[in-house]
Amino acid sequence: MFFNDIHTRIRFTFLVVIIILLLVIGKVFYIQVISYNKLSKITEDLWSRKMTINAPRGDIVDRNGNILATSLVTTTIYVVPNQIKDKEKVSKDIAEILNCDYDDVYKYVSKHSSMEIIRKGMDLDSETADKIDKLGYDGVYLVVDSKRYYPYGETLAHIIGFVGSDNQGLSGLELTYDKYLTGTNGELKYYSDGKGNKLEIPDSYVAPTKGMTLKLTLDIELIKAVDNEINNAMDKYDSESALAIAMRPNTGEILAIGSKPSFDPDNYQKYSEEVINRNLPIWMTYEPGSTFKIITLASTIEEGTVDLFKDTFTDTGAITIDGSTLHCWKHGGHGTQTYLEVVENSCNLGVNTGTHTNLKNML
Repeated sequence: MFFNDIHTRIRFTFLVVIIILLLVIGKVFYIQVISYNKLSKITEDLWSRKMTINAPRGDIVDRNGNILATSLVTTTIYVVPNQIKDKEKVSKDIAEILNCDYDDVYKYVSKHSSMEIIRKGMDLDSETADKIDKLGYDGVYLVVDSKRYYPYGETLAHIIGFVGSDNQGLSGLELTYDKYLTGTNGELKYYSDGKGNKLEIPDSYVAPTKGMTLKLTLDIELIKAVDNEINNAMDKYDSESALAIAMRPNTGEILAIGSKPSFDPDNYQKYSEEVINRNLPIWMTYEPGSTFKIITLASTIEEGTVDLFKDTFTDTGAITIDGSTLHCWKHGGHGTQTYLEVVENSCNLGVNTGTHTNLKNML
């Protein structure tokens, strides 16, 4: 038989061993070379833990570059419970520095999760953050964060708007231009095993990118002057609300805008939706009243139906036009006056009569 020959059996066994070795080498080559990047990424994802670093929002500035809204650098405490050995001591020391209740910190430190943010440890100033850093505890991380700041408070609150706790625009320009003001978040990546123990692999840090700067046509110095006059008018007349707009007529640029009552965008939660949403210069509707008389005057001059200096009108206090009785704002009327005086006195009847005459001539 073929396999009865010892030399044949040796050759066959040797061939099988060679084939197995080639298969093993091929598999190792496939893992180490062809699939290395894919498998390496899968492995890294299993080991890595990420802490998102919020990107600072872009600044909002006036026409001269003065900052109306910006982001301040703050610090937030992240904890990895499985890396903290003495949870009681860590909780006690952090609570003392944060001046908060021990139980508030301990509930985060003792959770069965990969990572937690201590709520009382958000938006920390540099002095407090330094105290936490000096403790040097494993599993306690300090991550640079940002907080929105409005240097002019209630001034322009309706226009600028505000952001939520996640730095997302919720109102005003902050909402309208949110996609431009929002930057690209960064991240701090560390590596740990399945139990949460930190591995001896260097941490990696990707810096966040700040959002775009939004430049407005507004002038903050003019706005402060307008705001001051609004406050004076409200005090003088004991009014519930007031508004003002300053516009460059040749271009339509809004140079200043003011609205009262207003709110503090840093503490918008304390105000009702009615106050926050009522941006009076944009939201409020009203009859043009005497401001429209200049349009009426311009049309009569253009059509030549009235001579401002020669033609006269006698204001008796009331007049009937096409079955409707109109009244002058002055009881008893202004008497006989030229049409120039009609304009000077803002006489309701004189202006309406001029308009009526003008329309009849046009028709």
